[in-house]
Amino acid sequence: MVQIDYPFHIGSDGRTALTSEEEHIRDLIEQVLFTMPGERVNRPTFGSGVNRLVFAPNSAAAAPALQLAIQGALLQWLGEVIQVDAVDVVVVDSSLTVTVRYIIRQNQERRVTEIVRSV
Repeated sequence: MVQIDYPFHIGSDGRTALTSEEEHIRDLIEQVLFTMPGERVNRPTFGSGVNRLVFAPNSAAAAPALQLAIQGALLQWLGEVIQVDAVDVVVVDSSLTVTVRYIIRQNQERRVTEIVRSV
């Protein structure tokens, strides 16, 4: 199945850019991770707000708490689409790397998505 690409843009053919189902799921994961709760008017609890943690002080308790928050947000918003196996979070200076290991529920295919964000 073909989906609209995120972020929305016009493709080289002058039409709305499209993407594969697997890439669409990766786009959905990125939206959940980097949307701040309260940012969407009709879905005030959508997102995980990971961006605000890039500048938070690092501590031994911060990483597991962040992993749990991300896993909870993915379960809440994408639980019908994916089954999350593991979430790894690495914060170095102003760079955030989130690795999500998951299974696509539709075809039981295992995937790993790594998203890097620098602020």
